[in-house]
This record gives sequence, C-alpha cells and structure tokens, in this order.
Amino acid sequence: MKINIRLIFITLTAALGGFLFGFDTAVIAGATSALEKLFNLDKFWLGFTVSIALIGTIIGTMVVGKPADIYGRRRILFYLAIFYALSALGCAFSFSWISLLFFRFLGGIAVGGVSVVGPMYIAEIAPAKYRGRLVGMFQFNVVLGILMAYFSNYLVGLFGLGEVEWRWKLGIMAVPSILFFITLFFIPRSPRWLIKMGLIDEARSVLNLTGEEFVEKEIAEILESIESEKKKGKELLFSKKFKYPIFLAVSIAMFNQLSGINGLLYYLNDIFAQAGFSKVSGDLQSVAIGATNLLFTMLAMSIIDKVGRKLLLLIGSIGTAVSLAGVAFIFFTNSHQNLLVWLLVSYIAFFGFSQGAVIWVYISEVFPNSVRSKGQALGSFTHWIMAAIVSWTFPVMAEKSGGYPFLFFAAMMLLQFFVVKFMYVETKGKSLEALQKEIIG
Repeated sequence: MKINIRLIFITLTAALGGFLFGFDTAVIAGATSALEKLFNLDKFWLGFTVSIALIGTIIGTMVVGKPADIYGRRRILFYLAIFYALSALGCAFSFSWISLLFFRFLGGIAVGGVSVVGPMYIAEIAPAKYRGRLVGMFQFNVVLGILMAYFSNYLVGLFGLGEVEWRWKLGIMAVPSILFFITLFFIPRSPRWLIKMGLIDEARSVLNLTGEEFVEKEIAEILESIESEKKKGKELLFSKKFKYPIFLAVSIAMFNQLSGINGLLYYLNDIFAQAGFSKVSGDLQSVAIGATNLLFTMLAMSIIDKVGRKLLLLIGSIGTAVSLAGVAFIFFTNSHQNLLVWLLVSYIAFFGFSQGAVIWVYISEVFPNSVRSKGQALGSFTHWIMAAIVSWTFPVMAEKSGGYPFLFFAAMMLLQFFVVKFMYVETKGKSLEALQKEIIG
C-alpha cells in the first residue's frame, strides 16, 4: 500500500493547524522588545504577556475534547481556525496592553485546541503503517510555522516600520488562518468518529478514499472496540486501568517543555541580544535555528516508522543535554560567545530529531478509543501548563545569569534518558486497537 495523494492532502490540511500553532509560538520573539518598551513592562510582566497565550492553550486543551467527541474533529477545527484569524487581527489592531492580552489568550485557545484535535484526527484517519509519518506531519508543520515566523519577522524588520512593526509581525498570521479555514471544507470526517456515530457507509467511503487496504477488517476492529467500550460503560480517564498511558502522555509532555524549547523559541532574540548580537543579526540567527529545526524534524519523520519512537527520544536526550550544558557554560563564564549559535543549532537539531517529532505521535497512540480524546487533552494540557511555567519564569531566571535555566534544562534531559530507556513502550507499526490490547490488556 502506498500513501495516496488524497490522504496526503487531508493530512496536510489538518496539519495546517500545526503550522499556525508553530507560527503563533515563535512570532512573539520578534515583538518582545517592542512590547517591553511600549507598555513599560518589567521581566515579570513581559513573561506574563508572552505566557498569556499559553494560559489560553491550557483552557483550549481542557474544553476541546468533549465537543470533538460530540460534533466531530473536523467541525471543531473550523471553529479553531476562526479563533486563529481573530487573534491575529486582534493583536495587530490592539489599542491597549489589556486588549493585546485578550487576543493573545484567544490565539492560545486555538493552539491548545489544535494540539489536541489535529493529531487525534490524523491518527484516526491514517493507516497504521504510515501513522507515525502522517501524525508527524503535524509536528513538521509546527516547526515549519516556527521557521516562517522567524523569517517573517526578519522580512518585516527590513521595511523599517518603526512603532507599528510589531503589529505587522503579529497580524500577518491572519493569512494562513483564513487559508486553513477554507481548506477544511475539502477534507472528510474521521472514520472512527463516523463509525461511533453509526455512519458506517460514510466511514467506509473515507477509508477507501485514504487507501486503507483492509477496509472491512478495519471497520470490524473499530466496531469491536466500540462495542467493548459500550459494555464497559462510560470510562473515566483517571482510573487505575489507565495509569500507564497517563504516565506516558504526562511524562513525555513534561519533558518536552523541561527541555527548555519554549523558553528558547519565545526569547530567542533576547538570548542573542544578551550574548551581544545586534537586532538584525539576531533575526538571521533565529531563521537559521528555525531552518535546522525543520530539517531535523523532516529527517526524524522519514525514519520514525522504521526505527521507532524510543530510539529517537534516547538520542535526543543525550544530544540536547550536552548542547544545553554548553550554552550554560558560555553564560556562566561569559566567554566563547562565538559558539553560542552552534550550540543552539545543535540543541534544536537534537530536539527536532527526537522530542519535536515524537510527542504528538506518541500521545495520539497510547490511549484506547474510549478515552483517546480525554487522554490527548491531558497530554496537551500538561504540555501547555509546563510551557506557561517555563515561558513565564525564563526571563526572571535568566536575568541574573543566562546560564541557570540552561543548566536546569540539561539536567532534565539526562533524567528523560533514563525514564524513556526503562519505562516507555514502543508503538511503531501497530494498529491503535492492537496497542490498546498491549498497553491496557
């Protein structure tokens, strides 16, 4: 079986929400200095201005699961696309600090919702053989969005727009948001959701459309899983039965942020400024780091279904720990600043090759159908609450010395190595139903 063009289009459309996720995450890096001066913010309130979007993501992950189960994954993606567009335009035309906070919060809700529904939709529509690569397209689009945000910031900065420059940087995201909304009209609903709703014929058409080889067998397995869920009644996520998948989802989400990735992405320009780089030079270095992230995420996606998830995580744990320790050394000793860019490039390469490519794939796989939306929401909630904590505290931690946060992140990556090595299950090449039996029994 080969991946057909229709399946690629469906995946790319759903993953466009990931592009907006990444763009929204990184674009603020080009505006922090302007916002700090314009609104006279100290480091604490600058951190709050950045992290308000992440507080929105926490809300988004908490509320999106049940509507996605009731109304379907695709319909919820429509609403999230609207939130993205309103956030971008609202930030561009903000008339006060409070209004800026509101629209960044609204965008955060969209990011949180998409981080749950996007990977879940792709996981449910993708054949098992290609699920890792296809769900990985969501992460690919996240890092592509990060790169394009840095590149967009660089280009906007060349026009010398002065006091309104930050408005253009934040507002330009309205364009891909509207494109996301339009393309959603051309993708089908999730076959697993359709079968759950009793729409078997439509689900069969979708499975044929996406190139599933054994359509009737797949339908039978999904029906069996749904019937099993009905017999057991409504299951609670927080029960002893699901403690292992909960541990897997929560731990991988925590480690993703304890790697320091959002601290780096949100404050990249400030990190370079603290190390003595000029504004334009910092923008260019950011583009280089974004490109590295994209390249190594693509590399990981090309092999994730062959080598598996665990090996990528193990390699990334060691690589990021060494790179972060090197960055900490530079700031503590105030020397070898010429190596900073290379160490950050090395860090982002190992992150993109491991955590960046694996997290959304893994969380979408480890929960059974009965609690998948809740489990996906829990993983995303954990990810974003940790991101909010990291992004809010990073400038305060780094104010005394830029080395402290990087030293902490390095220690967390060493811890991750041992947790993954001895406690994680491999999920490659197995159907969601087979994984349910292996993990839950």
